[in-house]
Amino acid sequence: MDNHILLVGPWQVCKAFFENLFRPDFFKIVFCSLGRIGLGFFLALFGGILFGAFSYRYSLLEEILAPVMVTLKSIPVASFVVLLLIWFGSARLSFFISFLIVFPNVYVNTIAGLKSTDKKLLEMAGVFGVKGWNRFLFIYRPALMPYLTSCLKISLGMSWKSGVAAEVIGMPEYSLGERLYMSKIYLDTAGLFAWTLTVILLSFLFEKVILYLVKKMEAWKPYPDGVYSANDNPVEEIHICNVAKAYDNLKVLEEFSMTLKKGQRYCLMAPSGSGKTTLLRLLNRIEQVDSGSIEGIPKRVGMVFQEDRLCEGYDTVKNIMLTMRKKEISRNHVQEEAMRILPENCLDKPVKELSGGMRRRCAILRAMLSGAELIIMDEPFTGLDEENRKKTALYILEKLEGRTLLVTTHREEDVELLQGVKIEL
Repeated sequence: MDNHILLVGPWQVCKAFFENLFRPDFFKIVFCSLGRIGLGFFLALFGGILFGAFSYRYSLLEEILAPVMVTLKSIPVASFVVLLLIWFGSARLSFFISFLIVFPNVYVNTIAGLKSTDKKLLEMAGVFGVKGWNRFLFIYRPALMPYLTSCLKISLGMSWKSGVAAEVIGMPEYSLGERLYMSKIYLDTAGLFAWTLTVILLSFLFEKVILYLVKKMEAWKPYPDGVYSANDNPVEEIHICNVAKAYDNLKVLEEFSMTLKKGQRYCLMAPSGSGKTTLLRLLNRIEQVDSGSIEGIPKRVGMVFQEDRLCEGYDTVKNIMLTMRKKEISRNHVQEEAMRILPENCLDKPVKELSGGMRRRCAILRAMLSGAELIIMDEPFTGLDEENRKKTALYILEKLEGRTLLVTTHREEDVELLQGVKIEL
């Protein structure tokens, strides 16, 4: 013990660490290494997310980049180091190595996170016309962040280990790797441990700062800015002509025709499995007809699905504002409307904490306040008791304001509540 060459003691390491700390060039060494490794990491992070997003959007790009990513993950770091030394010299070596270590991990996890996005929420966004930043923030981001956080926990440490190792080989001026190598040259074991301790502390702080920022990004829940809908077309009549639809040779709809007139309320009744939901999916463009035609559907449809299809981590008000037209969006207005059929104390809670009946009413509010010309509801009163059925039905009738309503139901009482025209499929 306490051998200054083979294995120094803690006191010698601490002494060497503080001696390094008061070196005139200590902070220059630290910031130069931090700059090279940090720049490589951030470029890999943003590049991996960007290319991952484009590969998710364009499958051809994913196929083209797949062998490249396998190659980057398979080639030993030492091979990269030698090639990069030949191509670029030692000054930029740690930057490139940090980038090459982090980029494939971020890229792969970005694609995996985006592919895990709830397809039903994406269908909801398409029906209501939610696009761009709102779609990313409220639908893609909650699916992406767990993958990205897990990836960063691994990649942050790897970037520092590989970056400092590259500096040891390349020995650029004013680098931690150069100091480690010089400690080896002079058999300065205390200095070796002291510089290693510096690397550990920098890696730890770097990781904590990045993960803190990522956590803040994940927890950020702004209010949406609504849907741009200046080109919404008014609905006069929707003509369904001889529509047929089949799944795997099983005919669900066959030669079905009807006309939905503006301002009318229709209640569609039929046994389960007879095609009610399929008809609604045709009207909101999620499905396409096999034959026949549907004409007059507006660009946006206000829809209450069989499932609630809410953004689970966001409160009632944000879920409703997400699908409203920009010119009509107002937080206070939404709160006032929501309190007409929901308790006030539930408005600021994430919808995943609400009861089934409350979630259902939130979905109804979202459809009614969306400003869409056509309102479609698939068994909207599921999970509501009689009192809330009546209160919600009165609210729907009041907020229709001359718009067309199509509802599927199994109850005759719902037809009376909505004062609708009964249609049997």
